[in-house]
Amino acid sequence: MAKTTRFFTLPFLLKVAGVIFQLSAVTSAIGINYGTLGNLQPPQQVVDFIKTKTTFDSVKIYDANPDILRSFAGSEINVTIMVPNGNIPAMVNVANARQWVAANVLPFHQQIKFKYLCVGNEILSSNDNNLISNLVPAMQSLNEALKASNLTYIKVTTPHAFTISFNHNTPSESRFTDDQKDFFTKILEFHRQAKSPFMINAYTFFTMDPNNVNYAIFGPSKSVTDTNTQHTYNNMFDAVMDATYSAMNALGYGEVDIAVGETGWPTACDAPWCSPQNAANYNLNIIKRAQVIGTPLMPNRHIDIFIFALFNEDGKPGPTRERNWGLFKPDFSAMYDVGVLKGGISPLPPINNPPINNGKCGSGMVTTTNPSTSTCRIPIGEGGGGAESWCIAKQEATDTQLQANIDWVCSQGIDCKPISPGGQCFDNNNMKSRSTFIMNAYYQSKGYSKDACDFRGSGMVTTTNPSTSTCPIPIAEGGGGTESKSGNWCMAKQEATETQLQANIDWVCSQGIDCKPISPGGLCFDNNNIKTRSTFIMNTYYQSKGYSREACDFKGSGIVTNTNPSTSTCVVRGGGGTSISNHSEFF
Repeated sequence: MAKTTRFFTLPFLLKVAGVIFQLSAVTSAIGINYGTLGNLQPPQQVVDFIKTKTTFDSVKIYDANPDILRSFAGSEINVTIMVPNGNIPAMVNVANARQWVAANVLPFHQQIKFKYLCVGNEILSSNDNNLISNLVPAMQSLNEALKASNLTYIKVTTPHAFTISFNHNTPSESRFTDDQKDFFTKILEFHRQAKSPFMINAYTFFTMDPNNVNYAIFGPSKSVTDTNTQHTYNNMFDAVMDATYSAMNALGYGEVDIAVGETGWPTACDAPWCSPQNAANYNLNIIKRAQVIGTPLMPNRHIDIFIFALFNEDGKPGPTRERNWGLFKPDFSAMYDVGVLKGGISPLPPINNPPINNGKCGSGMVTTTNPSTSTCRIPIGEGGGGAESWCIAKQEATDTQLQANIDWVCSQGIDCKPISPGGQCFDNNNMKSRSTFIMNAYYQSKGYSKDACDFRGSGMVTTTNPSTSTCPIPIAEGGGGTESKSGNWCMAKQEATETQLQANIDWVCSQGIDCKPISPGGLCFDNNNIKTRSTFIMNTYYQSKGYSREACDFKGSGIVTNTNPSTSTCVVRGGGGTSISNHSEFF
C-alpha cells in the first residue's frame, strides 16, 4: 500500500493499487495482496503456503519479479503483475511494450493464470506530468502487445489514488472532482474499449467517522439511508462501492466494472480503533461480503475482493499502520483468525535449515543406487568417495519430514519446477519420488557432500539409481546417453540463418522459458549477435526437456555439442543447468 495523504472530511482520498476484484457474473472469490517490503520467507515458501494452507485463489504482486512468478508456475492461482512507474513513458512505444510482454509474460503464461496487467501505480498522485500524460497511451500499447501475443484474456488496468467528493449520507451524489474529470474520462473510455475494470482501493479505514467506527467495520451501528435513492446502507463498504459507481455513472461509464485492489484494516496504529479485534471483524465480514451479490446501486454484480495484505511488512516507511496490515506474520503464523486457513489456525513448524548431525550421515544416507525414473533423471554425483551417487529419501522418513525437506530446499534457490504440477517429476501420490528429486538437486549443488544429504536423518546417499517408472532422474552430463564430465550444450548451428534463430527465440519464449536474460538489459543480451542470444535460449529449452537430443533439433538449426558456447559476458553452464552471472535461476 503506497503512502498517501488521508482525509477524514470531504472530499476524501481513496487509494487504488494492488490485487483487484472484478464485478462479474461468476461467484465471488477472496484474493490477497502479496507485498515484499519486509523480512519475508523466500517466494517458493510463500506460494506453497498460499496454495496449501489458505483458501486464496488470486494474488497480486507489485512488479513482475521472475523469482516470484517462477514460484507461482503450476499453482493454479490467478496472478496480477505490474509495470513499474518509471517504465510508463517507454511503454508508449508499441515495440517496447511488446518486448516487455515478451520478457515478463510470455515465459510464464503457459504455467501461470495471469489475470490483470497493472500499468504503474497511483500515477495521478505522483504529480509527475510525464507519467500522467503517458499513462493511457502506455495502457493502449500494452493492450495491443497482449493482443499480438494472443493473450487477450489478460486485462490491462491501472491502480489509482484519487479524490472523490463522497457524501456519507447520500452516496449517490458522489462525484470526481472537476480538475480530474478529464483524466478519469480518458481512463474510463480505455476500460470501456478494453473491457477491463476500473480499480479502486476501498479503505473504509480512511473514510470513516472516528465516532462511528462500527459502521466502518461491519459492526452494529445506525444505518444510513440515501435521501435521493432511499437505499439503506448497513456498512460503509457498500456505501463506498456505490459512491464509486455514482462518480463513474455521472461521466457516462456506469457499465464499466469496478475492481477493488485493496481493502483491509490495520492491527496497530496511533489510534484506539486499530486492533487485532477490529481487523478480524472487518476482514471476516469482507470475506462474507464477497459471497453476496451486488450493492444497492449495483444489485446484479458480484464483487471479487482482495484483502490487503498477506503479511505485515516491517520494511515499509511511514506511520505505524503501514507495517501492520497483514493477516499473517512473516513466519506464517496468523495475526488473527478470519477463516482463510485450511483446517483452521494451527501452529506451523519453525522454518530452519536442515540440521547436520555433527557432520555424520544421520537422517541422510549415501547410496550407489540411481534413484532416477524413466521420465525424471536424477543427476549423478561423486558422493564424496569417487563413485556415482545420489541423495534419496530414507524409506522410514515420514511425509511430514519429506515435505519439510522440499519446502526448505525450494527456499534455497533450487529449481523446484520439475516437481511442481505439470513438471516431469510431479507425482501427487509419491512424496518420496518428489522429495528424492529435490533432495538430490540440493546434494549436487553442495558438491555432493554427504552432510548435504543429512536432512535431519531423513536422507541417505546411494550409488543405486533411484529412478522410478515415471520420474527418471537425469545424469548431469546431458542427452544421448553419453556421460561426459565436461557436460553437453545445445547451440545454434553456424549455418543457421538469422530468420531461423529469431523464430527459435520467439517459439521458446512462448513455451514458458524465461527470456529476460536475452532481452534489453539482460546479461546475455547482445543486439549484434543473434547466435549468442539464440544459443542461450535454445540451450535453456534443451535443459528443460531433460537434455533430449530431439529438443535441440529446432528444424535442423540446433546442434548438441560438448564445447562450451559461453562468451565473456554470457556464461552457459552445461550438464546441471544454465546460468548467468549475478542473475537468478530460470526455467
